[in-house]
Amino acid sequence: METQNGTIRLAYKRDDDIAAELPDDIFKESLAREIESAGGEYQEDPAFEGSVGITMFDVPNSKDNVLSVLVPFKDVRNIPSQSIVEIRSRSRDNGGDGRVYRGVVVEGPFYEPDGLRADAPIIVTTSVRGTMFMPRFHGKLSIEVIGEIIDGTIVPPRFRPLPNSPVFVLDASQTAEALGIGGNITLGLAIGHDDIEVQIPSDKKMVFARHFGILGTTGGGKSTTVSGLINQYQQAGVSTILIDTEGEYTALDQKTEDPNMITALKRRGKGPKGVNNTYVYHLIGRETNNPDHPNLIPFSLEFERLSPYAVMEILGLNEAQQQRYLKAYDLAKQLLMKLKIYPSTEQEQEELMELDEMERGFPRLSLELMYDVVRACAMREAKELRNENNEPNFYIRTKFLFQEKEKFLNLIETADLPHHVWSWRKVQGRLSQLLRLKIFDHSAVQPLNYQELTTSGRISIIDLSDTDSPQINNLVIAELLRGMMDQQNENYKQMQTNNEQPNKVMVIIEEAHEFLSSERIKQMPVLWQQVARIARRGRKRWLGLTFVTQLPQHLPNEVLGLINSYVLHKINDADVISRLKRSIGGIDDSLWRRLPNLAAGQAIVTTPSLTRPLLVAIDPTPCKLLMVE
Repeated sequence: METQNGTIRLAYKRDDDIAAELPDDIFKESLAREIESAGGEYQEDPAFEGSVGITMFDVPNSKDNVLSVLVPFKDVRNIPSQSIVEIRSRSRDNGGDGRVYRGVVVEGPFYEPDGLRADAPIIVTTSVRGTMFMPRFHGKLSIEVIGEIIDGTIVPPRFRPLPNSPVFVLDASQTAEALGIGGNITLGLAIGHDDIEVQIPSDKKMVFARHFGILGTTGGGKSTTVSGLINQYQQAGVSTILIDTEGEYTALDQKTEDPNMITALKRRGKGPKGVNNTYVYHLIGRETNNPDHPNLIPFSLEFERLSPYAVMEILGLNEAQQQRYLKAYDLAKQLLMKLKIYPSTEQEQEELMELDEMERGFPRLSLELMYDVVRACAMREAKELRNENNEPNFYIRTKFLFQEKEKFLNLIETADLPHHVWSWRKVQGRLSQLLRLKIFDHSAVQPLNYQELTTSGRISIIDLSDTDSPQINNLVIAELLRGMMDQQNENYKQMQTNNEQPNKVMVIIEEAHEFLSSERIKQMPVLWQQVARIARRGRKRWLGLTFVTQLPQHLPNEVLGLINSYVLHKINDADVISRLKRSIGGIDDSLWRRLPNLAAGQAIVTTPSLTRPLLVAIDPTPCKLLMVE
């Protein structure tokens, strides 16, 4: 087609090569008639304005709630993985249904050449021959539909978005609102989003008091996550108690010296800084991993706080030994009551009526008293209770028993005791082992002050790095949890009476698999029941638990069932991932596939406050960690 002297020449070949000429005005009139007959000039649907892609038709391998979306080249960088999108069907006047859906990018974007297969011969041939051949290309991705938006509320979708529906990416503020991101505790930046900080609230029970699980293999970044949370808990006024089995958190009061961590902090506009108001507790007679800490506090355990049934489980007593232990326990209680040591007042009498020995032991019943009673029973069965002078044939450790030794011996002599002296000796031996530890009822140091531990903004680190005994650690954790629950009950009652805001408490258990493994739960059902009760009751009293472990395969389903919020660092074991998938809902397959390949410091985060799980780059810690390479 050529234009010459105001006319349009339509050139076409004939046998005689005759060219036909047509005036301009005639052509324009003809074109106008064609446009009019077609319904007028093309008008783009306003619904497409600002869109970055369109939905495709389905194929035989399409899945429910998952759509394929095509993205033009100019927009392919505007819709990264994990982006939150809206799918707005065309208006009813333009062949759509007018519905609006919310979705998330779960796969892609992948790149495909326009009009060619990615493995087309021309592309393969030019590539292997070293020749540059770059056809125009577009993006293709998969979007999982979260729900349909009706009157501003997301509801489960009843229909599938129609083909050729425009797709829009939410901006940062819209994405944050859609994800439910908001709170005073910042975990890090959402991967796939430029400047969206993933935050969780410490003032909502559905998150804080419904317990956390921080899981991942060694080197995945668990310690960084824990220390970062502790730092922010302190700033938020949360009382934090950390059970540190390795002593790596005992220097949190100092700023980090790790150059990689300092560089990462600078990128986030932060600097190294220690945590304020930290205290390091260690068992009497045991060392701490940071002897230079300014606030070192030795402590002892109170035997009376431990349920007799929990003690029997921790000591590993068999059925015969348990029978003898409980008999001696009853005799020790009789001594305390007969000698009016407890109860000695009307108030104590009322307290005794409410005592639940599945939860705690008998008040004033010390380890020394228990040992003296068991030893006396063993000596009676061996017919060695008294010497030739009719005096006790053994050293009585408990002072008030020594002063009332005749009453003591008479009670033992008249008691109906199980026989077999060797079973008694076994129980005596186990209690003797506890005595030699010198960590119970110590006169030189005070037990843990639970009122101090629950002070707002206080960080209490229980350093168990020098115990070298899971048995001791379990005794400490059992007493600590029981004491914290009792104290928080009192705090909650007092604050309700005074119409005050309750103080929030978080207990973090490092190496939780050593305390609550599947095997230990089978061996120690009473101890597990105590933990489960504390977890359930603590939710209503702002007492949260955080379980941290590098061996999640050892955590039983019962423990996983208590946890509502997870921070999942790198996990390699496919069997562990498969088990976690059955226990943790809402995480899509694309995130599970990423879990084994996460870099250090990356984690999948899911909490009740977030509308969907997120892949997060955890913030670097500003404080110092020990024993970290």
